[in-house]
Amino acid sequence: MYTLLKPLQVREELLKQNIRIFTASEFMRIFKSSPVNTKYFLETQVNEGLLLRLKQGIYTLKTDPPSEEEIANALYRPSYLSFEYALSYYHLIPEMPYTITSVTTKPTRLFTISSIAYSYRTVKKEAFTGYFLQKQENRSFLIAEKEKALVDYLYFVVLQKISGSERLMESLKDDGYYQTQGLNKEKVKEYIKLYDNERLNIFIASFI
Repeated sequence: MYTLLKPLQVREELLKQNIRIFTASEFMRIFKSSPVNTKYFLETQVNEGLLLRLKQGIYTLKTDPPSEEEIANALYRPSYLSFEYALSYYHLIPEMPYTITSVTTKPTRLFTISSIAYSYRTVKKEAFTGYFLQKQENRSFLIAEKEKALVDYLYFVVLQKISGSERLMESLKDDGYYQTQGLNKEKVKEYIKLYDNERLNIFIASFI
């Protein structure tokens, strides 16, 4: 019965299983709750502040929120962090972007959760690679390798879908900057091939 679903017990069990983001179906499986009781509990606890609805059908503990990176992965799948956010993560650009940027094979989307913007840009399936699972303390998320994040970013710059960072462009032409940041030029060249774009080839050839 629904009365068996106690908010504090639900929170404790989710934390015990290290589940910060979940769907209604996953909630039913974890707590062996009926669809009706699950819907009632989720809606009630969103209103009362235990839970936050990230988007239709996806929830998180508002009291113990996941990281922005984990939210980005969960909001729109398949996706992995890339572009400006990943470049900033790797200190390849000095500024921290206001938007959490990701790659997806699905249509371009923009979500806003608690005043934070999550942007998803579309690439072809052949280019949806070059990412890994980053684990840090109690969080884990999919993010592009620094070389792939750079190629993803420069591809969209070449297409004039985003404006390039002047600081980054200047730094890429400095061999010392490459050595400092540990970029693998051979990996860059391999990732370029995935886009099969002559303009990208010419553009990147100017600094590698």
